[in-house]
Amino acid sequence: MEVVIVPDAKAGGELIAAAIGRLLRHKPDALLGVATGSSPLPIYEALTAQVRAGGTDASRARICQLDEYVGLPPGHPESYRSVVLREVVEPLGLTEASFMGPDGSAEDIEGACAAYDRALGEAGGVDLQLLGIGTDGHIGFNEPCSSLASRTRIKTLTEQTRLDNARFFDNDIEQVPHHVITQGIGTILEARHLVLLATGEGKAEAVAQTVEGPVAALVPASALQLHPHATVVVDEAAASKLKLADYFRATYAAKPAWQGL
Repeated sequence: MEVVIVPDAKAGGELIAAAIGRLLRHKPDALLGVATGSSPLPIYEALTAQVRAGGTDASRARICQLDEYVGLPPGHPESYRSVVLREVVEPLGLTEASFMGPDGSAEDIEGACAAYDRALGEAGGVDLQLLGIGTDGHIGFNEPCSSLASRTRIKTLTEQTRLDNARFFDNDIEQVPHHVITQGIGTILEARHLVLLATGEGKAEAVAQTVEGPVAALVPASALQLHPHATVVVDEAAASKLKLADYFRATYAAKPAWQGL
């Protein structure tokens, strides 16, 4: 696992967007796994700026979802499909034909989960998967004590998560779905490159447990330690509880430029 400490969220977004740009130059039709929430927004903003400036050609890129609400129609403005189309696909000048995600409105949800898991493999696998992290160490909707071998599946949202997400539903928790489809940890680990961006002091403990703690289902993100190419990008606040922060700074400073992220 590589840990990169950056000054702030903007710098982290630009660093990761540059890595995506290099990937697209090497593999124009790369399959990019995207996450929702506030953490990855600086990445999407920086990548969109690159594309609009002509520095990156994303015209053949493919986009796939990490998770989706169950029970919301695809056109609902707060379905994650709609969010990804709004925040990633449209700004990059792509169309829905370049996008794939699980069907949260399917009658057979278990079948939809299995179908999406298969579809990712049939698409050649995810080349780069973006991740955020919860304060409890969750990735996707793999809450603490999720199986580290789990596949794409249905999960029940905790009351706290529904309360947190109510702000997107007119502050009405009754509108927030009780269930989601999420890529499992085992599914996530099959991506060729995992990139996690975390910012803010509130994420510091989860980052420390992920990077320096034991691999444990209690901290789902710690499974990144098992991956051959995982990168954790954090700002100074999120890095504040890392015991080896100076080591991470030194190794990144000495890293050959040709290695990239």
